Amino acid sequence: MSGLRRVTTGAPWEDVFGYSRAVELPSGLVLVSGCTSIVDGQIAGGGPYEQTVNAFNVALSALAELGLGRDDVVRTRMYLTHARDVEEVGRAHKELFDAVRPAASMIIVSGFVDPSLVVEVEVEAFRGAPA
Repeated sequence: MSGLRRVTTGAPWEDVFGYSRAVELPSGLVLVSGCTSIVDGQIAGGGPYEQTVNAFNVALSALAELGLGRDDVVRTRMYLTHARDVEEVGRAHKELFDAVRPAASMIIVSGFVDPSLVVEVEVEAFRGAPA
């Protein structure tokens, strides 16, 4: 599809599984792939709060590559492995996005590719979204 812009980060799974970290459609909608708290190949931050902040920062870095930021975020999804982590993940989300108030979902899943990960996030943004 022409007119797409893609962001890759060099993460090994991007090449192994054939995906981009983010894709911007001609309409201005930007889809950011699932992000975890893996920084430089290592899990950064131990608990659910820290992992959530790190994961969203990975997503926000991908948006920055396209000239977008937190204020352009219109939807977030948070996947957690344990219901007991809802409060900590929610606290991290509020700190990052309270002023933006995107549509959001929090979903409990059975696990991730690395059992040390407790959260994965997805972000959607829109170029030119109204304030």
